Amino acid sequence: MSEPLDATGRRELALALVAERGFVRVADLAAAFGVTPVTARADLDALERGGAIRRVHGGAVPAGEARPARPEREPTFEEALETSVRPRRAIGEAAAAHVRSGQSLILDVGTTTLQVARALRARTDLEDVTVFTNGLSIALELEPEIPRFTVIVTGGTLRPKQHSLVHPLAGSMLDEVHVDLAVIGCNGVDAVHGVTNANLPEAQVKTLMLRAAARAIVVADAAKLGEVHLGRIAPVDAFGLLITDASAPDVLVDELEERGLRVELAGTASAPAARDGAGHPTP
Repeated sequence: MSEPLDATGRRELALALVAERGFVRVADLAAAFGVTPVTARADLDALERGGAIRRVHGGAVPAGEARPARPEREPTFEEALETSVRPRRAIGEAAAAHVRSGQSLILDVGTTTLQVARALRARTDLEDVTVFTNGLSIALELEPEIPRFTVIVTGGTLRPKQHSLVHPLAGSMLDEVHVDLAVIGCNGVDAVHGVTNANLPEAQVKTLMLRAAARAIVVADAAKLGEVHLGRIAPVDAFGLLITDASAPDVLVDELEERGLRVELAGTASAPAARDGAGHPTP
């Protein structure tokens, strides 16, 4: 087995990869060198201080490349909906497979959780499911399933960018309920820094959702692994399960599981089959 690269060796190779590809993600470097995302970021930061590269959101580009005008800009709901459609659909189906008839759940705002809502609608075996949500898009998606589903929208102030309800008042209902399951979206999942979100008011509501549930699933496509954003929701071990897609780097999955977060790769044999209200597999 070859010796692991030291910092100098890693940075020389990282620089070569950036020059060759034009853009390299933090997650790619972490997987390639067998280091944590924190170490990969430190390597890129050192290269940027030396003028060799330019750091951008999620990775790095050659020093001559123009920096995006707003690298930290939060995409709108509609913009996010157009990306990673297939992985998010697989994640949604895997998350919906954990729901049983007669259960209550919180379904967080987001494009990945919208796929969960669509997968729940397709579960014709489900009956008597109560769904709390702070997402107007999710409530409208589930509306045709009433009365098979009971849909309850939290109060709060409307955020047009994500069609979400946040503080003030968003937490009033969450303080009064205790559900079987919460399915929570995010912008980043990092073994050290936890589960995070780009918007502070939404992060606060997600934390309340987590506290209001007997168990919680965090859903995030592989591009969000190793990412860290402004608002911390909770450490990774506060969640019982992460559902992500099959392109998640093994090194990042291993780091998360070492921190106590079980990881399910959607679309693989590890994803559970949907079951009916009696707990039997559906056809």
